[in-house]
Amino acid sequence: MTAASRIIREDAELLLAESPQTMAAFDGASILVTGSAGFLGSYLMDIFATLNHVTKGPRTTLLAADNFRAAMPERLTHLTGDPSVTFRTANIVERTDWGRRFDWIIHCASIASPTYYRQFPLETIDANVNGTWRMLELAEEHKSQGVLYFSSSEIYGDPDPKFIPTAEDYRGYVSCTGPRACYDESKRLGATLCISYHAQRGVKPKIVRPFNVYGPGQRLNDKRMVPDLMSAALAGGPLVLLSDGTPTRSFCYARDFIRGSLGVLVQGKPADPYNFGNIQEVSMLDAARTMAEVAGRDGKPLEIQYQRSADALYLTDNPNRRCPDLSKVHTELGYETKVDLREGFARTYQHYVEEGQSRKG
Repeated sequence: MTAASRIIREDAELLLAESPQTMAAFDGASILVTGSAGFLGSYLMDIFATLNHVTKGPRTTLLAADNFRAAMPERLTHLTGDPSVTFRTANIVERTDWGRRFDWIIHCASIASPTYYRQFPLETIDANVNGTWRMLELAEEHKSQGVLYFSSSEIYGDPDPKFIPTAEDYRGYVSCTGPRACYDESKRLGATLCISYHAQRGVKPKIVRPFNVYGPGQRLNDKRMVPDLMSAALAGGPLVLLSDGTPTRSFCYARDFIRGSLGVLVQGKPADPYNFGNIQEVSMLDAARTMAEVAGRDGKPLEIQYQRSADALYLTDNPNRRCPDLSKVHTELGYETKVDLREGFARTYQHYVEEGQSRKG
């Protein structure tokens, strides 16, 4: 078995140092990770696999499940041969004999990039609704300690400015007929399923709503902003903005999000949603400027250009602002973000630089 990238290994050890009690809850446990070859699923797999090799506690056993509709099979090939990892090509919307009992289920499977979920709207709805239903059934059958459901900040739609920062009790301003509806509305229904399964069946789903999470291992052809910036930076620029740069986001580095999400899985209230993101709200232009400086050459930032997307619907229903109210996770779990945008971009960029050099070598 070869190792995860240096950056992700460092993230794993930092996460353990930041949340030792949370991570101890998974010692010796059996975990199903759906969407395991996607961005967040594969990052989680690397975190757990790394900690299995650097800690003295009982090893966590992992079953990695993916149908590879929107993921890269090669993302996890370095874990082949790891005795703590089992791979399964599976469609989570189907009832499956997994061959083992799971203490925890981490449900990452989804198509999250607007470019791709608009190409596959029915598959997106299927994974977010029926896939979630199957995982809740499985948790009931196995009497699992918890199911972690990755919802999305997209369920809030384009909030009225008076509801920004946006708290978990905001009901959302979402189109049910627009080009993003297949994702937004199915993620909303997934949360309803979690709440209903808890109320009627006693299952313990934990709901997290990520705000623009990015980090090492994300597909460079994902067609979202951060992978586009990374890809352009690796090529030496220019960095291209497909809007006027004024929309804002609250970009959250993967380690911060995963640390908080696993804390919710272990300690959070069942069927109660939790926002995760960064209180640092920045414009798309400022994000591009940060990336241009991080990846600059010869002491000069990379060039930034404005272009119009060839996709006529690219900006339709695109939220103008996105910023989470993190009061709930701060009060209940003591959560705070630790990685600011510049550090997170630098770590992510270095991951891709080192991975590229590794492949060449």
